[in-house]
Amino acid sequence: MHDLVIIGAGHNGLVTAAYVARAGYKVLVLERREVIGGCCVTEEIWPGFKVSTAAYVNSLFRPRIIQELELKQHGFQMLPRNPSSFTPFPDTRYLMLGPDPGLNHREIGKFSKKDAESLPRYEAMLLKVADFLEPLLEETPPNPWSGFGDLWKLAQVAWKFRRLGKDAVAAIEILTGAARPILDRWFESEQLKVTLATDAVIGVQAGPSMPGTAYVLFHHVMGECDGVRGVWGYVKGGMGAISQAIASAAKKFGAEIRTKSPVARIQVRDGQASGVVLEDGTEIPARCVASNVDANLTFLKLMDSKELPADFVQAIRNIDYSCASLKINCALSELPDFKALPGSALGPQHHGTMHICPEFDYMERAYDDSKYGRPSQAPILECTIPTSVDDSISPAGQHILSMFVQYAPYKLREGSWDQIKESFADRCCDILNDYAPNFKRSILHRQVISPLDLERTFGLTGGNIFQGAMSLSNMFFLRPTAGYADYRTPIRGLYLCGAASHPGGGVMGACGYNAAREILRNRLV
Repeated sequence: MHDLVIIGAGHNGLVTAAYVARAGYKVLVLERREVIGGCCVTEEIWPGFKVSTAAYVNSLFRPRIIQELELKQHGFQMLPRNPSSFTPFPDTRYLMLGPDPGLNHREIGKFSKKDAESLPRYEAMLLKVADFLEPLLEETPPNPWSGFGDLWKLAQVAWKFRRLGKDAVAAIEILTGAARPILDRWFESEQLKVTLATDAVIGVQAGPSMPGTAYVLFHHVMGECDGVRGVWGYVKGGMGAISQAIASAAKKFGAEIRTKSPVARIQVRDGQASGVVLEDGTEIPARCVASNVDANLTFLKLMDSKELPADFVQAIRNIDYSCASLKINCALSELPDFKALPGSALGPQHHGTMHICPEFDYMERAYDDSKYGRPSQAPILECTIPTSVDDSISPAGQHILSMFVQYAPYKLREGSWDQIKESFADRCCDILNDYAPNFKRSILHRQVISPLDLERTFGLTGGNIFQGAMSLSNMFFLRPTAGYADYRTPIRGLYLCGAASHPGGGVMGACGYNAAREILRNRLV
């Protein structure tokens, strides 16, 4: 019998496996697909092109995990992006941003001297809030409805919050407010504001004026790349190299990982998880089970709801899985030649995220379409070219471009994604081609991953890349639902270890780390 069976070999599940196996327990990870990594995966979908098919950049992955699991010894290597951002505009001007304060001051100064002076103060404010919030990523949320111990933990959080002083007001707005009014207050140039604001809507079904988008915006300034705060990078060998490194560490500690092993049911006896049953009928007994898949799949698909409290089942049904993201992966014969910064030779414009979003109202109109079940007529594009810094993932002289698109609502008013995804991708490519006229003719291969594909391929309910909304009502001690934010569930010995739990989505590993700590603290059961 195994001590722990983990459902899903996404990066969080692998982190849990590594830590529990390191403690001397017998761990088995079961993965439905033929590859490990979940959304943090690299796949050779065309000969010679190793594509990060879902997740595509990294910053949030916890330094503690890298160090404690010695992931660099298992092949993990970050490749920082400098510059980190390039936004071309229809008038052929552009804005380039990165970790160099001098570059940022010069670039922003092209549009507003005032904004060039304001950016360092804005970033300093965010860093103060980050210093408060980031430690919470690696803590088990207290339960306000529990005993004195949890209330004391909550009081400690409140005391730390109080120490923010005047920045506490900014922290509250970041946690609860909308991105647009915050950016409007700090800056005057549309060019800077839209460049920052695209990060506020990525992966969510919301416009920049909607409450909750400020936290998504803030989510993108946390983290680090090789010790440099707020810098996002690529991973050598693609995002799957993170998962492979964790898996290698887990195997070193004795964990077993099986692919092509879809779980059909979580077994429960007398209120206690006792193992799983695979789709082929194989029963695998275990002292406890941890699920890396979302709450909907865990509790409503892999279990009989009769085994759970009725109020808990209703709370799980109430989780918001709305999403409006679509991914396009392209193999290119040459780099994009932007009108704003001509030249198809490798340049600074190709290193970071290329934002195609000229103004705030463009963003609002794109969201307006999505509200009514229509893909955006003029979508927001965030494009990345990992081959600009990593020549190990494509044939010589050729490149990979990934396009993360907003808005592509999961629920369509008319038609289906299987019918329209290619025509919608054509529209996205046309838009990028307006800025870089050689783009379309450079496409050798193209993969379009619709919200429906995200659900079917990666097991993401509603195509939601965060395993549930990242709004205040579904965060911290409310994730996945009130009373169950400690990675435990109403079933003894059944835990959540994926992004459905605190602190949520993104390639952080924190959910898996926290779950492992609680599993070990509870001595598995």
